[in-house]
Amino acid sequence: MDNIANSFENALANFIDYLPQLLMGILLILVAWIVATLVKKAIVKGLDATNLSGKLARWGAADTNDQGNSMVIALGKVGYFLVWVLFLPGIFATFGLESIGEPVTNMIDTALAFLPNIIAALIILVLGFYVAKFVKNLVYNLGVAANIDRMMSKFAGSTNDDDMDADKVKDNKQTLASVLANTVYVLILIPIILMALDVLNIDTIAEPISEVLNSILNAIPNILVAIVLLAVGVVIAKFTGDMLTDLLRGTGFNKYSSYLNKSGNMNLDLAKIIGNTVAALIGLFFLVEALNALNLEMLNSIVSAVIAYLPNILFAAIIIGLAFIGGKMLASAIKSSTGSKFAGELVKYIVIVFALFMALDQLNFGSNIVNLAFLFIIGGLAVAFAISFGLGGRDFARKQLERADQKIDKESSKPGSSSSDKSNL
Repeated sequence: MDNIANSFENALANFIDYLPQLLMGILLILVAWIVATLVKKAIVKGLDATNLSGKLARWGAADTNDQGNSMVIALGKVGYFLVWVLFLPGIFATFGLESIGEPVTNMIDTALAFLPNIIAALIILVLGFYVAKFVKNLVYNLGVAANIDRMMSKFAGSTNDDDMDADKVKDNKQTLASVLANTVYVLILIPIILMALDVLNIDTIAEPISEVLNSILNAIPNILVAIVLLAVGVVIAKFTGDMLTDLLRGTGFNKYSSYLNKSGNMNLDLAKIIGNTVAALIGLFFLVEALNALNLEMLNSIVSAVIAYLPNILFAAIIIGLAFIGGKMLASAIKSSTGSKFAGELVKYIVIVFALFMALDQLNFGSNIVNLAFLFIIGGLAVAFAISFGLGGRDFARKQLERADQKIDKESSKPGSSSSDKSNL
């Protein structure tokens, strides 16, 4: 009994000694709960006062206002649990559980040590966002005021001035002013993001992203040079094409297209076709220079191969065009001189077929196959002509031979023919 009494007395004494710590821990838990609840309510009330739920719905972060309210409540819960995390090390220490509270304490110390970097990065991003947005709006309004869309439309050949009014340009998102403004906006945000990543000092995340953004920044001068080359090329190509078209029309070059338009199936403007072809070639040359500025080796090789093949295409097109014009002229000449429409059409299509084979050979389109096909066609036509003449002209040839034989017999039967022959001998 004495042992039991002593044990009870010791337990009671220990409990009495531990009672202040227990009461302090319970009190700390109660304080933590009160503070966390107040912080939660303050966050929710404050965000509701700013109508954050409606703003989240307008920004697209939430589908409805109810979903926005749920997100606001979730932010309040985040604040609630953060308060508990801050109180947990003290609570554990009060109960004498330092080994459990130490990891939480280390986590909080690390987070607090990293908090200035996070705040600095957020400040940089927010300020950079507003600066970029300000410059974006400035560039857009300057572009609209300068009416660069109308200027570009004149270079591009559009004459619809009603669609290029300043008020309509403001309503249209897909304008050159909008494109320039968004480009400037992105160019400003890229270095700001790099600065924020440097402030965070997270090398494992920052280094790859920084490399990508630096690559983009390094490529921007080349991209700008390529854009300038393309813009200059479009302007020069259009000016040259229009000037050449007007020059050819002024010299009466389109009279040659009448040979093609007489068929009724075509309405060609040769001057415009030649002008557009020259403009396309000039634009293609500037495109090659733009790709060279971008240092895109694969595209450069592809475009170089296309340009190397262009002379063959041009010569083939010239051959076919001359064949159509020449065939039409020959058909008209033969029809007017002989009165046979069939003979004229036959000559025309023979010229066109020859030109097609020449064009295919110029394009290096299966040269062996084209040559063999041409030989087979010519040989087939010759055999067909020989067979048709041999079968259909057999009676005609027999009659001609009989006439020649009768003529020889008559000449030999005349008197004095032999003596005259002998005297001649």
